[in-house]
Amino acid sequence: MSLSSRHLLGLQGVPKEDIQLILDTATTFREVLERPIKRVPTLQGKTIVNLFYESSTRTRISFELAEKRLSADAINFAVSTSSVNKGESLKDTVRNIEAMKVDMVVIRHSAAGTPLMLTKLCDANIINAGDGIHEHPTQALLDMYSIREKLGRLEGLKVCIVGDIAHSRVALSNIFGLKTMGAKVSVCGPSTMIPKYIQELGVDVIYNIDEAIQESDVLNVLRIQLERKAREYFPSIREYVKYFGITSERLKRNKKDILILHPGPINRGVELSSDVADGPYQIILQQVTNGVAVRMAVLYLLGTLN
Repeated sequence: MSLSSRHLLGLQGVPKEDIQLILDTATTFREVLERPIKRVPTLQGKTIVNLFYESSTRTRISFELAEKRLSADAINFAVSTSSVNKGESLKDTVRNIEAMKVDMVVIRHSAAGTPLMLTKLCDANIINAGDGIHEHPTQALLDMYSIREKLGRLEGLKVCIVGDIAHSRVALSNIFGLKTMGAKVSVCGPSTMIPKYIQELGVDVIYNIDEAIQESDVLNVLRIQLERKAREYFPSIREYVKYFGITSERLKRNKKDILILHPGPINRGVELSSDVADGPYQIILQQVTNGVAVRMAVLYLLGTLN
C-alpha cells in the first residue's frame, strides 16, 4: 500500500486509508525505537532538508531523529546563519536547495500556505511541519497515534480540544484527522478564542470546562500562544486558569478517568497545573516518543513513493 499523495501538506481531505496506513506503519517503527540499535537502512541515500523559519524544539529534533533513524542524510537549515539575513527570498532559497538535488523538504513557516507554494517550486516531497495558524499534520497524527495506543481505538471516542483554538494549527489538523477517523470532536475555551466558523467543521462548542471534562474521553489541551498575542483575548492569566485551567481538583470533581494530551511546550500553572502535567492521566512524554515513530512513518511512506 502507498499514500495517495506525494506530499503531506495537511490533514484536510486526506483519506481515512492514508491516515490508517501512517498510524499502522508508525507501530512498526515504534518497535524499532525500542531496539538496542535504533536505525534501519530504509531511506539510505535520500537527502532531507529541515527548513525551519520558526523556532521549534520537539518538532525539529523529532524530524531530525526520524531521518537519522531511517539512515537518511539530514540537513538542518538555520535562518539565523543563512542568506535569508542578506535578503534572500524563500523562493530563491528553495530553488537553490532544489538545485542541490535534495529528495524531501520539511518546512515550518509563519505564513499559511507556504508548504503548498513549495510544491510548485520544486520536485522534492514536501512535509508541512507547521504553517502559520493553518495546519500541523504530523502533530495531529502523533496525537491520534498516542490516543489509539492508549485506548485501542479512535472511532467513537469523544475528544475535546481545549484552549486557544483560534491561533492553533494543532487544533485544525486534529479536527480534520479525528473526524476522518470517526471520533466525535468538540472544542472548549473562551468565546474570544473560538473561531466563529468552527461549527461548520462539524465540531461541538463547549464554553464550560467542567462540562467538557464530564462529556469527554480525551482532552487535548493546547498551549496559550502568548507569542501570537493570545494574551489579548482574555482579561488575565489568573482568570483563564480559574475558568479553563486543568487541575487535579477539577478532574477529581468531574471525572475519575480521562486521558490528557498536550502538544507542548506547556505553560505550567496556566493550561495545566504541574500535578496534572506530571500526573497519572497525561501521556505527554509518550506523545514525544511517538512523534519520532509517526514522523519515521511519514518520511518512509513519502520517500519510497518515487
